[in-house]
Formats: sequence, C-alpha cells, structure tokens
Amino acid sequence: MKKIYCLLSVILMATTSQAQNDSIYFWKNNVMIHKQSIKTADLDSITFRRPANPTGINIPGPNVTDIDGNTYESVTNCGLTFTKQNLNVSKYNDGTPIPQVTDPTQWANLTTGAWCYYENNTANGAVYGKLYNWYAVVGIYDAASAANPALRKKLAPTGWHVPTDAEWTLLTDCLGGYPIAGAKMKVPGTTLWSFPNFGASNESGFTGLPGGWRQNLNGFYSSLNFYGHFWSSTVYDLTSAWRRSLNYNNPDADWGNYNKNCGFSVRCLRD
Repeated sequence: MKKIYCLLSVILMATTSQAQNDSIYFWKNNVMIHKQSIKTADLDSITFRRPANPTGINIPGPNVTDIDGNTYESVTNCGLTFTKQNLNVSKYNDGTPIPQVTDPTQWANLTTGAWCYYENNTANGAVYGKLYNWYAVVGIYDAASAANPALRKKLAPTGWHVPTDAEWTLLTDCLGGYPIAGAKMKVPGTTLWSFPNFGASNESGFTGLPGGWRQNLNGFYSSLNFYGHFWSSTVYDLTSAWRRSLNYNNPDADWGNYNKNCGFSVRCLRD
C-alpha cells in the first residue's frame, strides 16, 4: 500500500508584529500521525526523503538462532529484516568467547570486544539482552585483529550482520523519517518504558526496548527504561562510531556518534 503524505501550511497572523508559524501535518489513511510546528522561513530548507520502498511494513521474518542457542524472531520493513530482540550471545559465531567485563575501570579502558549485563544483573539480560562495546560489534578480539580487519570475528549469526549506519537510515526512512520513526519502533505502554513513552505504537514490529547503556569514561550504567541505544557497524573516527537511539519522551529515532567503549544493545540485520 502506498503511503501518501500531505503537507499543509497554516499561517497564523494575529497581529502584524506576530511571527508567522507553519505546521507540517503527516497523514496516513486519512489519520494525522504527526504534527510539527516550524517557522515560515524554514519551509524552503526542508527536504523530504522518499522511503527506500513504500510497501511491506511489519511482515514476519524467519527465526534465527545464535551460537549460544538463543532464538530470535525477525520482522521485515521495506525489504529490511531485523531481529525483534536484542542480541544476547556470549561468543562470536565461530565459537570464540567474548569476555564478560563487570569491573568499571577495566571496561573503560578496553580496546577489544566485551559484553555485560546492565548493572551486571543477569535478570536484565533475560529482558534486554547484553550490552556490547563497539569492538565486539566489529569482531576485534585481540591486538592482531585490531590492526588487521581480515582477522576479525563476526558477532551476528551466519547470514546476518550488525547494520551499518546507512542501513539504519533506510529503516527510519521507510518508517516516515527519523522524527517519527522511533514511535513506530518502540514497544507501547509503560511496563518497560518510562512514562510517557511518547507516541509508541510498534507499528513496524521492531519491538524496541529501553535497555539503557554503559558509559565509556567510568563504566557506570545509565538510562534503563528511558533509552534504547543500538550500535551500527559504521566507524566515525578513531575513538567513536555511529549509533541509533529510541527515547521515552519523544517519537524520533535519533542518531549520533559515541565512544567505542560505550555499552549499547545490538540488533541484527539479515544479509
């Protein structure tokens, strides 16, 4: 089914000295799904990106099992098949163990792959999966693999991979663009997400969870139930890489570059 978005410009002029304001309305199936107020002068600078494929939202995908025996469901949006649960594996897919690092100082100084549970609590792992540093995401397990990408391991199960930043963008474009895509990716309600869990519908079936994160400078934990952060495999510079984020208090799917020692959740994308 094609998605058609209508742009309505409403200029409010109470007095000649009052600033002009416009609103952008996004409609789907004759229902307004998002409203954004902007200044009139900003209209010319807005760029609307067409989704990669405007059809095929929330189509069930195949299950996949990791080397630890954990099985994940998946969902397809615009031809992109993502796992519906956060990764919870403790080994690279050739069986090489990934160290669990609980000590905060050790975590902050890592240059190779590691994982942890939020607050080192295994009960959190059962719900939110593991948190990984970026070195684990790209399979850096020793000094030699840090220097030579050909020696690196693979975190995702065979036939799957950790998405690039460009692939995350394809997903959010498919879901209407980053300002509203996050709402369609979050589990509704306030059982796991903190109030108000703004706009959450999980229309995409992505089933995004607020797994929090582990900080890079001190190894402390933060933001469980408030944010879900997901690594991409795309490097930004020598010390940071790109990630995507879902937020309890707005509908967007934010992106930014963060230190490689941060501990974030991981989703896998079918090759």
